Amino acid sequence: MLETSRTNGSHTIWNTYTVDPNHVKLVHSFVKQVLQRECKPSFARKEMEARFSTSIQVQDHFLSKNSQFTETIFQYPPPFGFKDLGGKLLEVLSLFPSPAKEEAAKSCRRCVVIGNGGILRGLELGNLIDQFDVVIRLNSGPLREFSKDVGNKTSIRMSYPEGSPVAGLAFWPKAFFVAVVYKSVDFSWVKAMMKKERVSFWDWLFFWQRVPEEIPIGISQFRILNPEIIRQTALDLLHFPAPQPKIWGWDQNVPTLGISALNLATYLCDEVSLAGFGYNLSQPRAPLHYYEDVSMDAMLVQHMHDVDTERTLIGSLVRAGIMSDLTGGVHCSF
Repeated sequence: MLETSRTNGSHTIWNTYTVDPNHVKLVHSFVKQVLQRECKPSFARKEMEARFSTSIQVQDHFLSKNSQFTETIFQYPPPFGFKDLGGKLLEVLSLFPSPAKEEAAKSCRRCVVIGNGGILRGLELGNLIDQFDVVIRLNSGPLREFSKDVGNKTSIRMSYPEGSPVAGLAFWPKAFFVAVVYKSVDFSWVKAMMKKERVSFWDWLFFWQRVPEEIPIGISQFRILNPEIIRQTALDLLHFPAPQPKIWGWDQNVPTLGISALNLATYLCDEVSLAGFGYNLSQPRAPLHYYEDVSMDAMLVQHMHDVDTERTLIGSLVRAGIMSDLTGGVHCSF
């Protein structure tokens, strides 16, 4: 990859960003192989269960008014559970219409989870990404002018209030918005979005940055992520210590939304791929995201996520053939 840039404080502003055409050909050839090979039913989930001795078997990956709750879901606070938040949970779930009869899914479905990494820039993978059966996008990763690189198809947009796009959220007609609850006030925001109401001034005070005032979809397209997906990711896959109460809040080591989405994808689809993943801190001036000019070294100042441990886990899953890394940012197979 070739770049010319000028530096502005901690950010690098990219004037041009080109990718070696031969590398683009290699990436496209690999993705086409993934799409064209015979799909293996139930492959990803079976491989995950064989590889990890999980203490949790997640039955309902999205919660509904018909979900059967166990005590474990109320053991920890968000995002690992809904401790002391049973009332808020039921209040939001009561807004959902009765589950409609779902359309018959393909006999074998391929998921791709699209990370927001700068590695996607210039690869022109949009058309190939749109050929996957289920496309999961994270947080505010935009489409529109970036669709040549990241595609347009969106099956699921998975986010939390502060991570959600404040304008121009692109959805396909039947796309779902999967809300991830990180704190109590997130329930108030989800409820407001579902009912097309404004968030109260008091609730606004508890968000650490601006959150959307509207999510432009129907009420039946909202979903609440079962926190046991995140709990399983943290405790069983990454082997993080269980959250412990402290004088102020809880001691947590929270997995990124990306690796939690990969775990979710193993429940939704038969085969799982990822694209746009991989923080390469050895190249601190490389673009962190495909859609903005923040440089990679911005990750050095965050302490909530253990990206090294996550990279090791994802790399092991790719090397074992359980998942495919389409862009080679974690482990390159092409």
